[in-house]
Amino acid sequence: MEKLTRDIFLLGIISFFADASSEMIMPVLPFFVAAIGGGGIALGLIAGLGDGIASISKIFSGVISDRTGKRKVFIASGYGISAVSKFFFPLSSQWWHLTILRGIERVGKGIRGSPRDALIGDLYKERRGEAYGVHRALDTAGAILGSFLAFLFFWLFKMDIRDIMLIAAIIAFFAIPPIFFVREIKTVRKRSKGKIPPGLKKFTLVATLFSLGNFSYMFLLWRAGGEEMEGEYVAYALLLYVFFNIIYASLSPYFGKLSDRMDRRIVIFFGYLVFTFTCFGFIFLPVFSSIPFYVLALLLFSLYGVFNALIEGNQRAFASDLSEYRGTAQGFFQASVGLAAIPANFMAGLLWEILPELTFIYGAIISLLASILLITMEIEKH
Repeated sequence: MEKLTRDIFLLGIISFFADASSEMIMPVLPFFVAAIGGGGIALGLIAGLGDGIASISKIFSGVISDRTGKRKVFIASGYGISAVSKFFFPLSSQWWHLTILRGIERVGKGIRGSPRDALIGDLYKERRGEAYGVHRALDTAGAILGSFLAFLFFWLFKMDIRDIMLIAAIIAFFAIPPIFFVREIKTVRKRSKGKIPPGLKKFTLVATLFSLGNFSYMFLLWRAGGEEMEGEYVAYALLLYVFFNIIYASLSPYFGKLSDRMDRRIVIFFGYLVFTFTCFGFIFLPVFSSIPFYVLALLLFSLYGVFNALIEGNQRAFASDLSEYRGTAQGFFQASVGLAAIPANFMAGLLWEILPELTFIYGAIISLLASILLITMEIEKH
């Protein structure tokens, strides 16, 4: 059986630093948005528009990396663009500034995402699910560090959110040097005639439907911590986010290895169901500072960690299973799922303005429909 080489760990370290940077920013971002005058719709646009626009770059970077056989140049440029854009986050004075800046930062993520995930698929076959799981675990370990530092700086050192964002931008540049030590796998392929395998089309359709209800975790943080910039509320929400990432990182390799031994679709199906139950739980989350709140909030963020561990790496592994043109496959899959973030987060923000509970009812219904479709649809492997 093939071994996991140092390349997957190097790619994981790269993602570790990038995510440590991002997750110092993202947990405090919803509260920063509220502080500069943004509401539910503003948060939905910031969360969804950037991911959606960036998804287009995933298609081009994936296809071009397939045709040239080069992955690292896209990985390096993508991480570089994201790192530079983060320096401008603290300068925002209006919520729409963040919409533009996060869009640019996500373009960097889009450029690197498909080639990086395709490279993992190129490097491993028998242990592909485990490899993606290890990468997600290291990526999420960075998220644990970043979100915990955000908590320490905000609660213990009483730092301003703008200063926290500046430190996060500096950390982002540590992701770039390890890229040069990753092995490049030459995989130049002939033109695929623009055809996407039927199985990949079907799976992408289901995953995109699910993504229409999979709104940003920033709405979960708002639900747990409130929209106001009150220290105790924000600090507790940040701690819950740290806890979520610990669960996510701990379970990702296990669920990746599990998907290598059984039908990957079953693992993803249970991930969709876990998200459904998580949304139902947030509907009934009681008011802050009560014992039921602390217990239920801890449980719900645990479930959210389990959900991410079940689907994040395994969806990418399954997309790689369904086509030999893995850069193109990752670009097609991730772009479709990413574009769904625009209506998903806009709808979540719109419903939030009417009644916050409606946001989670919407997510629960869409994810339940997607889980039923996934388990009943016949998906042909390549």
